[in-house]
Amino acid sequence: MITVFGSINMDLIATTARLPKPGETVAGNGFATAAGGKGANQALAARRAGRTVRMAGAVGKDEFAAPALALLDDAGTDLAAVKRVEGPTGTALILVGGDGENMIAVVPGANGTINAADADAAIAAMDASDILMLQLEVPAPAVERALEAARKKGVRTVLNLAPLIADAARLGRLADIVIANETEFELLAGQENMTAGDREAALQRLHGETGQTLIVTLGADGVIAIRDGQLVRAKGLKIEPVDTVGAGDTFCGYLAASLDEGLDFEAALRRAAVAGSLACLKAGAQPSIPLSAEVANKL
Repeated sequence: MITVFGSINMDLIATTARLPKPGETVAGNGFATAAGGKGANQALAARRAGRTVRMAGAVGKDEFAAPALALLDDAGTDLAAVKRVEGPTGTALILVGGDGENMIAVVPGANGTINAADADAAIAAMDASDILMLQLEVPAPAVERALEAARKKGVRTVLNLAPLIADAARLGRLADIVIANETEFELLAGQENMTAGDREAALQRLHGETGQTLIVTLGADGVIAIRDGQLVRAKGLKIEPVDTVGAGDTFCGYLAASLDEGLDFEAALRRAAVAGSLACLKAGAQPSIPLSAEVANKL
């Protein structure tokens, strides 16, 4: 089983012909709301991939709480570990340009109340054979406590280093599997403006130091990873993206689900990359997450 310890948001999405420059106002051409939050997105992706999933997080006592949980609930996700707190549900304000690229501002809301006690409760309900998935949209001390408690219990951990926070590199050292995009990986490695060769060398160096499985997503160029001393690459699909929001979360959820299912690492990486590509073909974070059968048809 997979437990996702992380954020639950409501996304407010505006589309524009192009993204604005600093200080600029541009005309929008569409607006929608959709359930989101990196934790909830990854939980839904793992559930749609066919695994049993428990979501541990928080929502507010407001009008966004029910719709933020609706797709998770519909998919059969265990929501018993989602607490309801005073104040607003987390919110993400998203601008999507005509080329599919996006800009996002996240207001934590209830996600900011997640604490060490919540981490302890989430891990206490897990078995050593389970997978714990985390991101960085809830307070860093809670993430750290969850990673430490999981290690003591022998639970395998997957940490997505997003969004990029000051503690990301330090927290990254505590997980069994680390997933980062190119920018996040540069922070982890302590090196900017990496070439492909620099990235491979950094992966090998960090892996040699920690023994961790390290995964770097490269957008249209697929993904590169290192595990058990071996570099592994996987490609997604050649697509024309509609909206890249949620693609990374889809990748993470499908990877955890594939490993939980027992797929070998290379097959899990390819399946996750394909799922991430498919998530770019629809608008919104959770609505765009493909079902397992859709992914299987593209493998």
